[in-house]
Amino acid sequence: MGTDPWTDPDPTPGAFDGDFATLDPRNAERHDGDPEAKLMILVTVEGEDAERLQRLSELTGKKSSDLVAELLRDADRSAA
Repeated sequence: MGTDPWTDPDPTPGAFDGDFATLDPRNAERHDGDPEAKLMILVTVEGEDAERLQRLSELTGKKSSDLVAELLRDADRSAA
């Protein structure tokens, strides 16, 4: 049984080919991409997790966004 590429944390190449095949070409544009482009992700943190993040931010003197970025990089290194 295959995985769902929409929920898989690491979809394989071609995983969305079936979805793309159903798109009307008038509603899609192809771009080569920009190696200098940035991706912004909005993260919502609530409750005790928000309190922890605020406390860590105050203790380290870092912005919350920088702490979240560090956590993501650390998780990526741990997974490798």
